[in-house]
Amino acid sequence: MGVKERSTADAAVVGSGPNGLAAAVTLARAGLSVELFEAAEEIGGGTQTREEILPGHFHDVCSAVHPMAVASPFFQAFELSQRVDFFTPDISFATPLDSPAGSGHSALAYRSLDRTVADLGIDGAAYGKLLRPLVEHLDGLLDLSLNQLIRVPKDPSTAAAFAAATLRQGTGFWNVGFREDLAPALLTGAAAHANTQQPSLTSAGAGLMLAALGHAAGWPIPQGGSASIAQAMAQDFRAHGGVIHAGRRVESLSELSHTRAVLLDVAPPAFAKMADGRLDAKYERQLEIFRFGNGACKVDFILNGPVPWQDSRLANAGTVHVGGTRAQMAAAENEIARGKHPAQPYVLISQPSTFDSTRAPEGSHVLWSYCHVPAGSTVDMTEVITAQIERFAPGFRDVVVHSKVRTAAGLQAHNSNYVGGDFGAGLMDLRGLIQRPVISLVPWRTPLAGVYLCSASTPPGPGVTGMPGFHAAKYALKDIFGLEVPNLATNSGSAQPCDQP
Repeated sequence: MGVKERSTADAAVVGSGPNGLAAAVTLARAGLSVELFEAAEEIGGGTQTREEILPGHFHDVCSAVHPMAVASPFFQAFELSQRVDFFTPDISFATPLDSPAGSGHSALAYRSLDRTVADLGIDGAAYGKLLRPLVEHLDGLLDLSLNQLIRVPKDPSTAAAFAAATLRQGTGFWNVGFREDLAPALLTGAAAHANTQQPSLTSAGAGLMLAALGHAAGWPIPQGGSASIAQAMAQDFRAHGGVIHAGRRVESLSELSHTRAVLLDVAPPAFAKMADGRLDAKYERQLEIFRFGNGACKVDFILNGPVPWQDSRLANAGTVHVGGTRAQMAAAENEIARGKHPAQPYVLISQPSTFDSTRAPEGSHVLWSYCHVPAGSTVDMTEVITAQIERFAPGFRDVVVHSKVRTAAGLQAHNSNYVGGDFGAGLMDLRGLIQRPVISLVPWRTPLAGVYLCSASTPPGPGVTGMPGFHAAKYALKDIFGLEVPNLATNSGSAQPCDQP
């Protein structure tokens, strides 16, 4: 259903994912009247939490664990950690390997880098040498990673260290310096989040960033699920005069013609359609050739007990990357890049009910999992994912009570920004980093006056960071209203200048 009445606010934001909400919060905090339109009946986009299977069992619809929730410059300025309670596991992420002895054999990334180095044995020193410069200079790494690529970094030495580490882990030399399987498997488990070929420079860069966050700030899990992040932003937005219209789909920009600024948390194809032929041919062509990545098949489980990991230490990990050795995970990801469904896929797993008792009734657990699949896949990977978990947790099938699958095609049906089931909203390769969705020093601006794009299809890309929305709002404030970036802190006024995140 389209918007029946035209907005008369200063600004309109379309889409209430974390980026749309970040844009809305920033504009409202600057003292503008802002309306937020969400096509779905429920706000949050990639930060929704629902009773997907049974009442009282809360599963995250998309993201479940949030490495950027306390590290993103936007969320730091917004003081999210003061608005939402987080559980930060001592083991940020882990990768189990096959163990002939049957006792369990895993690579563990503790929040303490020193403890991780000690636990990795013979390759611990090499792992520490690779990660320590990034962990100790996380602010410089975040500045490099969470803004547009085409610019001079604020911390050149950290940028150089990151580039060197990325070149090493993103090429065929990625095993140089390692003699066993644990450390390489730990690194590839993080790198494979990028959903692209292994090794590659983009997956290596993403993995190194995630690993550094795991050792510096941890990978937090929000109490009550990811929806608590959306709720915190929505509450602040309303407190500063913002109005949310849920269940209100915007079909055309003409419906918002009375607003001075429009910020769109939508994928490039949706923007092109909403523009109604008003875009110039060159820009529209760049939107047409914007490429999306492969998809995911997500399976939610209800269990009558914790996952019976062969290595009991995995129960204390917030995220487990299931797939075996570096070579095995790379083979699976490369099969997907060739359009195939691997028999033993790389699977991401989190059991938030281990840390958060509000997620399931006593005696029950919720398990969140997904694996990568070719774009647009309609294949149900429940059995394959179950078998992979059983491989490292014998008896897993016996604790499964219910499951629910959402295929890659189903992910797109749920959220139109996930084209082909790609919840990264764009292929993460070198071209995809620079052309997101266009090649520009300010890619959030569009050729249409007052119209900005702020989805994960703009820099810095995927992840619950709020940064695409913040960047778009920053330029809208400057270009259209002549205003500074407001203070986003919990007890601040609505439009006090502050340093830009």
